[in-house]
Amino acid sequence: MCHVIVTCRSMLWTLLSIVVAFAELIAFMSADWLIGKAKPASSEDVDNRTGGSQEPYHPTLGIYGRCTRISHMQFSRRDTLCGPYAENFSEIASGFWQATAIFLAMGIMILCTVAFVSVFTMCVQSIMKKSIFNVCGLLQGIAGLFLILGLILYPAGWGCQKAISYCGPYASAYKLGDCSLGWAFYTAIGGTVLTFICAVFSAQAEIATSSDKVQEEIEEGKNLICLL
Repeated sequence: MCHVIVTCRSMLWTLLSIVVAFAELIAFMSADWLIGKAKPASSEDVDNRTGGSQEPYHPTLGIYGRCTRISHMQFSRRDTLCGPYAENFSEIASGFWQATAIFLAMGIMILCTVAFVSVFTMCVQSIMKKSIFNVCGLLQGIAGLFLILGLILYPAGWGCQKAISYCGPYASAYKLGDCSLGWAFYTAIGGTVLTFICAVFSAQAEIATSSDKVQEEIEEGKNLICLL
């Protein structure tokens, strides 16, 4: 018989697992890892509402994508275009970034799998006498290690030609040059920290769902058990 067990700690772990997976996925897909040096406004960069020049534009560069401003000569205006600069894996600008993409993708795949499984832990708490919470916690720890490896290797690629074109000639491995770090990089770091927090907190979720109070309510014949 299936018992639906909901506790504060198990629900919090489930929500954190889902948030972490989405945060890492969004960061990986974003082009806002590096913010390039400002491009000076030209005579075509005119704000139609005020008639004045727009502020200088900062192009952004991601692991495999970028955002830049393109001009429309016919209409004398400029639009921001975002998309992948690499059509396939081999065209990613640096070998270090290729390794980063591999490690981040592996970590994110594990996190997404755990996030999916975590939704069903309300009904199924163990498989083959193994606690799902403990297994998922172990997987989250492994995913965190993959994410750390990816984030360590990423700055080593700042010396590639693509990064230099955005960050200036002084950019090199672990040196930003004229660039600054974008929100996607900080989101990836924050998500990595939360990944390890989730891995540790999974043990608390397991304890909460196997506590004496839960066992007492199961023995009383309750199928829906909610504990604060």
